[in-house]
Amino acid sequence: MRSIRRQLLVWLLAGLLLGVAVAAVGTYLRARQEANALFDHQLQEMVASLTDAPFAAAPAGASGNGAADDALVVQIWDRNGMQLYLSQPQRVLPQHAQLGFTNLRTESGEWRVFSALTGSQVVQVAQPMRARRELAASMALRTIVPLLAVLPALGFLIWFIIARGLEPLERVAAAVGRRSPTQLEPLAERGLPGEVQPLVRALNGLLERLGKALTVQRTFIADAAHELRTPLTAVHLQAQLAERAATDAERRKALADLKSGLERATRLSEQLLTLARTEPGVDAAERPEALVDLTALAREVIAELAPLAAEKAVDLGLSEGEKAVVRGDAEALRTLLSNLIDNAVRYTPSNGRVDITVQAEGDRVALAVRDNGPGIAPAERARVFDRFYRGQSASTPQAAQRAEITLGEGLDGKGLGVTVRFPAAAA
Repeated sequence: MRSIRRQLLVWLLAGLLLGVAVAAVGTYLRARQEANALFDHQLQEMVASLTDAPFAAAPAGASGNGAADDALVVQIWDRNGMQLYLSQPQRVLPQHAQLGFTNLRTESGEWRVFSALTGSQVVQVAQPMRARRELAASMALRTIVPLLAVLPALGFLIWFIIARGLEPLERVAAAVGRRSPTQLEPLAERGLPGEVQPLVRALNGLLERLGKALTVQRTFIADAAHELRTPLTAVHLQAQLAERAATDAERRKALADLKSGLERATRLSEQLLTLARTEPGVDAAERPEALVDLTALAREVIAELAPLAAEKAVDLGLSEGEKAVVRGDAEALRTLLSNLIDNAVRYTPSNGRVDITVQAEGDRVALAVRDNGPGIAPAERARVFDRFYRGQSASTPQAAQRAEITLGEGLDGKGLGVTVRFPAAAA
């Protein structure tokens, strides 16, 4: 699993080590430059100090002053080219001087040479470059070693700073972990860094939506349990009556009542499932929207419910106006139409009539379902939108989003008329 803490620590320590390495290289180069300047000045001073010194010709086999690896090599010639002095005869250096500074590479290594003409003599002083590099490395090491010694402390400081910086995220994680379906209070934003507050606000929005969804779910379950208790109890009693029936006539009547009770329970279960699918606030943002022709949709629903209307001898018809197109969830609109027409057919007596009208009204589209059944008393119409309310003779479905639903008179001066008005879709 990837860890922000580990990544920050690795990258910061790697950057710190890279910075130390760059600083060490830079310090070494700078120290070598200063050492070269210092040693060049020393060579010039030594040559000046040997000006016109009384040297005789060097005897063959003279050993000079020793042969230390970092010792200077001094050679002196007269104007005739006769060597007057050689400090280290075992060193192999050019026997002819080139005035000024030069770098020479010999079998014994690289040398820095300075030659000058002083009076009647030519003086040459040579120094091994190894001595200069060793001095530069020593100077750089003395500068870098203290920084290297501090690296562990800097690493611990970096780890501590990262831990402190990520502490608000740990507090938020702990606060979210303490939440439960019964405790979804928002997270506190006070005292949190500005970078963490957008995350907390997003989590609070999620907790709020989750709380609403859970509230809707709990309410739905409670209402569903309440609504199912009565028809299931009735079915149980009707089954007992069928068992105790003494004659065939009583048994047939009891079984007919039992069948009717099962149909009512089935119908209620279907309405509960419909309600669960179209519950406001639950996945509403994820429902697909499209252009829907209400007239064509009404024809399809009427065709589906035509057998039910024929069984009850109910005249079910559609009055069409101009093409009526709205924008919405096609399945939700189908459920709305099905519930409206199904309710009208079921509660309209035999040989009754149910008319469906779809027409444009300016910038809106009106869908009306009217019947000549028992209807709903005006005093009860204010309550028909309560969850699962049936009244004394009818039930009504939920209203669709962005639509207005009104109740009025039905056909022939009686019954119920339900009108739903939707915003018309742009052409």
